[in-house]
Amino acid sequence: MAFKVKFWGVRGSIACPSPRHIGFGGNTSCVEVSAGGERIVFDAGTGIRNLGHWMLKKDATRATLMLSHTHWDHINGFPFFTPAFMPGNEFTIMAGHIQEDGGVRKVLSGQMAQPFFPVPLEAMRGRLLFEDFRAGDSFQLGPGVMVRTAPLNHPNGATGYRIEHRGKAMCYITDTEHTPGQPDQNILGLIEGADLVIYDSTYTEEEFPEKVGWGHSTWEEGVRLCRAANVRMLAIFHHDPTHEDDFMEELELTARRVWPGAIVARENMRINLL
Repeated sequence: MAFKVKFWGVRGSIACPSPRHIGFGGNTSCVEVSAGGERIVFDAGTGIRNLGHWMLKKDATRATLMLSHTHWDHINGFPFFTPAFMPGNEFTIMAGHIQEDGGVRKVLSGQMAQPFFPVPLEAMRGRLLFEDFRAGDSFQLGPGVMVRTAPLNHPNGATGYRIEHRGKAMCYITDTEHTPGQPDQNILGLIEGADLVIYDSTYTEEEFPEKVGWGHSTWEEGVRLCRAANVRMLAIFHHDPTHEDDFMEELELTARRVWPGAIVARENMRINLL
């Protein structure tokens, strides 16, 4: 009954297929979690395409997709998620920020409607179950896998997640903007004592003042939150497209000097919690 995390996409805003983004990866947000026999997928950015290919090879036929929000960089890989087109496969798709705006099915169907995309949602022959909830709700996924959620500070809303299994916990916290000097109590409550926190670290503290209102945070704020909440490990995540490999390597060295519990998420990185 393992508890494992794998990063399939770590970039924010837009995919970056360039030689200067190979070291850390250019695909947008997608993180796979295996816990208690459940496969949980956070976000459907372009990274979900490679996850789908891997699932086909492994004959994996079901998963729960939990969306932080539905801005394009977090859902534009969904039309290329091949397992959803396969009859007999089953996917539950959840979101906690758009229940009052028509729900998650409406959003995913809309991005696959003409003239935006030639293949409609109805072409996906797998069994798709759409579930909307309110950020702040808690629920269970299978025996021994608990999910807690919290609202995040992002334009149009977003949801943070905490997965608990056999005494271990990991959190997925993106996209969110902090207020300098005022730790976000929603996030602190969600991440308290977690073994791993994946946190929106789009900007550095130096860059942040020019980006206020854009809905993102910094790795420095991630360190402060994780220290305050007794978190074991911080994964710096949602890298800005302008942060190329050389920049990210320097950032990683700096972050680890500030707090040894910090790492920088890379595509195909695996973390075992159990």
